[in-house]
Amino acid sequence: MSGLAPGVLREALIDTDAIASNVRQLRQLIGTEIMAVVKADAYGHGAVRSAAAAVRGGAARLGVTDVDEALQLRRGGIDAPILAWLHAPDTPFDEAAAYGIELGISSMDQLQRAAAAASADRPVRVHLKIETGLGRNGIAPEDAGRVFAEAARLERIGRLDVAGLFSHVSNTSPADDRAALALFREGEAAAFAAGLRPRVRHIAATAAAIDLPDLRLDCVRLGIGIYGLSPFADRTSSDLGLRPAMTLRAAVTAVRRVPAGQGVSYGYTYRAERETTLALVPIGYADGIPRQASNAGPVTIGGRRFRVAGRVAMDQFIIDVGDAPVAVGDEAIVFGDPTLGAPAVEEWADAASTINYEIVSRIGSRVPRREVTR
Repeated sequence: MSGLAPGVLREALIDTDAIASNVRQLRQLIGTEIMAVVKADAYGHGAVRSAAAAVRGGAARLGVTDVDEALQLRRGGIDAPILAWLHAPDTPFDEAAAYGIELGISSMDQLQRAAAAASADRPVRVHLKIETGLGRNGIAPEDAGRVFAEAARLERIGRLDVAGLFSHVSNTSPADDRAALALFREGEAAAFAAGLRPRVRHIAATAAAIDLPDLRLDCVRLGIGIYGLSPFADRTSSDLGLRPAMTLRAAVTAVRRVPAGQGVSYGYTYRAERETTLALVPIGYADGIPRQASNAGPVTIGGRRFRVAGRVAMDQFIIDVGDAPVAVGDEAIVFGDPTLGAPAVEEWADAASTINYEIVSRIGSRVPRREVTR
């Protein structure tokens, strides 16, 4: 990996080969069909490039949150099956139907609006979502019978193709997740009793797909894992055979020697204990660096590790590099692949009391993404 190009303050390198490799690794480990989840701009990695890489790695389907995300993929040349499962009230589904987007359905209203978007020769493909304990969206148990009956009727008259049945689990414990599966099975039995024969049943995301084989069903939805990050506190990416796909880096833009006692950044929450060198890294909380990681977030420069000194500001933070020979223009790696010496995303998550999902997905649009392979 070469240094930053002239004039580049900050950038995120996205290794699409790593995404494809992670999908292959997880497919081999899990052994069932994969839906690659590329919502939220593919957890900050770039939706179209990540979707293409996931399909190249063997993903059979793609999952997003809403129809706009699905349409972005279609317009970007992605032709794999795409499921979108969260919809604004009264959203018309005509454009989604025209582009062949599969719709997650959580209510009778959504079901009827999906059917209304069908044409004489083109039923709308839907996946019915069953509520199994998260308290979010999904067809409530008391509504399931009439929704399934209406779905079966609409399928018989050619308005809908009920392709799937799905839900989510909480990842609270294996017992909780298996309890959710039991509720899902009850819903599945009710769907079959209504005459439905969904071909794709899915309930597990990355963590459950890896650890709970009985939750794999026909398909698993893999999000964080395909980007090379672990969903577990006790297992690293490397333990799972995964490669982190994002490297966040910036160019050191100022270096100054300061005396002992020098305050650093707003509020002087850090003061130099001795004469030292401060280096400015031009990336801050406006770019997604968590302010909660002030005085804690790790950075490497020239293979040496340092930590944020003082508060993370909107556009920048400072590191105390001691007597290390750091110069303007040096590459500061915020996080990346720890097997290559970069700080792990999880270290930033720990410093900010959050999870690795949030760290990568919050990296803002002011940070250019550049696709790389290795």
